[in-house]
Amino acid sequence: MTQRFVALLLGLAAVSPAAFANPLVQNNRDPGFGAHGQVEIVARIAQPDPSGIAVIDGRLFLTFPKHDGDHAGPVLGEWKNNRLVPFPSASAQAALLSPHGMTADSNGHLWIIDDGKIKGHPIPDGGAKVVGFDPHTGAQIASVTLRDALRPGSHMNDLRIDLTHGPKGTAFVTDSSFDGHPALVVVDLATGRQRRVLENTPSILPDHGYQTVLDGRVLRMDPNKPAFPASGVDGITLSADSTRLYYAPLASRRLYSLPTEKLADFSVSTDELARLVTDEGEKGAADGLATDPWNRIYTTAADHDAVFRRNTDGSFDLIATDPRFVWPDGIFANDHYVYVVLGQWSRLPLFHNGQDLRRPPYLIARMPISPPTAN
Repeated sequence: MTQRFVALLLGLAAVSPAAFANPLVQNNRDPGFGAHGQVEIVARIAQPDPSGIAVIDGRLFLTFPKHDGDHAGPVLGEWKNNRLVPFPSASAQAALLSPHGMTADSNGHLWIIDDGKIKGHPIPDGGAKVVGFDPHTGAQIASVTLRDALRPGSHMNDLRIDLTHGPKGTAFVTDSSFDGHPALVVVDLATGRQRRVLENTPSILPDHGYQTVLDGRVLRMDPNKPAFPASGVDGITLSADSTRLYYAPLASRRLYSLPTEKLADFSVSTDELARLVTDEGEKGAADGLATDPWNRIYTTAADHDAVFRRNTDGSFDLIATDPRFVWPDGIFANDHYVYVVLGQWSRLPLFHNGQDLRRPPYLIARMPISPPTAN
């Protein structure tokens, strides 16, 4: 044994074992297991199962789609005084079939994508549409029917509204597709002009061989025997300044983006758009995506019962993980909180031999956020 090695051993012996310990590790258990973060349950809904979410001036709005099961409604509602109230009114519900994704634009207006699909029925003419409301008056400010951009198997899933392109703005919609033809849909809200782009291109499709863990089961995507929600493009969000659109397939851990200037330009071909797609790297297994005022992107993570945050430098933070986060779905961020719908969609009968494993009440959670700290 050399003198140098002996000196090294003596030096190590003089150091306290605590100096080598990770400050987060206090025992021999994984510190990543269990609840983490400040989680507040703000709504408990007995029925129906919610999906889309938006919060405007402290008011909580939710959608209740019917593509996985018809229900008595409402399909669009506000959680008010600890109960669900049809929005804008009970009578207005008749004009809506199956609202799914929801968002607020930069002017504080409420927007939904009505996928027009009621389980067991084809999408009727005029059923799929982009609809806008003034949340203060309840007045409908826009309704654009999807026809040219609609397929018989379309599943218009989520949307974002860009008010920086087009005289009345441009809607970007994810068509997750029920029959394997996912695409982004672009809609000029002033003229109703619409088109499908990037259909069946790599950034729109689910990842081949995608695998996840849900409710303690290791699951692999199999289109012939679905065991969990696994489709093409689903989550979508705009950058804080609306210059980029971010999106991701549901069965994928990649995040992609495009410049909205090109995406909103109907003269730019889908082949050109495909060449402009930026692979932003991994972001976890996300359903919903949302952006805060500081341009940080929040992602749901069903396989971790969690919500992540992607910072502007590409790094990630864990906002919260909680065993109640069963398939976090719709997500919304403002300057105080990030809100998430816990939809339990992975427990639908479709994935469990006809047995409905969802357990009401359906929960809406929020977690506090704050501005990034200066370096």
